[in-house]
Amino acid sequence: MFENFELKTIAVDNLSIRLRVGGKGPPILLLHGNPQTHVMWHSVAPALAERFTVIAADLTGYGESSKPHSSKDHAAYSKRSMANDQVAMMRKLGFDEFSVAGHDRGGRVAYRMALDHPSVVEKLAVLDIIPTLESFQRCDKKFSLGYYHWFFLAQPSPFPETLINQNPENFWRWHTNRVSRDFFTQTAIEDYLRCFKNPETVRAICEDYRAGISIDCEHDLIDQQNNHKITCPVLALWGKQAKLEQWYDTIEVWRSWATEVEGFGIDCGHYLAEEEPEQTTQALNAFF
Repeated sequence: MFENFELKTIAVDNLSIRLRVGGKGPPILLLHGNPQTHVMWHSVAPALAERFTVIAADLTGYGESSKPHSSKDHAAYSKRSMANDQVAMMRKLGFDEFSVAGHDRGGRVAYRMALDHPSVVEKLAVLDIIPTLESFQRCDKKFSLGYYHWFFLAQPSPFPETLINQNPENFWRWHTNRVSRDFFTQTAIEDYLRCFKNPETVRAICEDYRAGISIDCEHDLIDQQNNHKITCPVLALWGKQAKLEQWYDTIEVWRSWATEVEGFGIDCGHYLAEEEPEQTTQALNAFF
């Protein structure tokens, strides 16, 4: 897994970020979703590294990256703050400009990065998401049941943390069991579970979702009201068996947030990079 990649930990301000870097060429940053780590890119990163310098990093609070203290405004886990951490990390690696692909929570960090750092992000790929504010603005019974964890994890501390930490593996497996077949590799599962069994990771994930329902929506709303759009090219991918296909015209949603958007669905569920790595890699290769 990640053959010819170097495992690093980069210090950024008061944080550290775990990452893998490999390949040669224009830089691409890969950001993972919840409840995973950068290891989710293990089948995609080596293929991209044939043409690009690929950096796959743990988000702030996830994996083996730092887990900042909580605060009432959840600012350290806002997508703005998490994006700033990744931009600083890339600068430490020598990259002032780069492209970024993000899945799930990583996609939310990635699009915030493109909004806040237009001179840094050259191209943006978002996997199986629409903007956070759009999700809440369109919220209905289907969304509340399908994305129940958004509301559970955002409950005040320590309620969700206490329940999850009673049996973290059970919660992790329940949450990730979205399709009938088992597509996660054992090595990846070991990394996911080892990190998720750390109570500090669970706390950080809850803080991520608390930020999502509060400060992240505030930031998105300001951009929406000011018609502030993503100016770099955007690729939106989603799983045809997942919820976006059923609920939204995903391309049209993203066109209200970005000036140049393309995209399509891949015949899989939510975890594109692990369910259909070849198709996901082909799409990213062609776009980047």
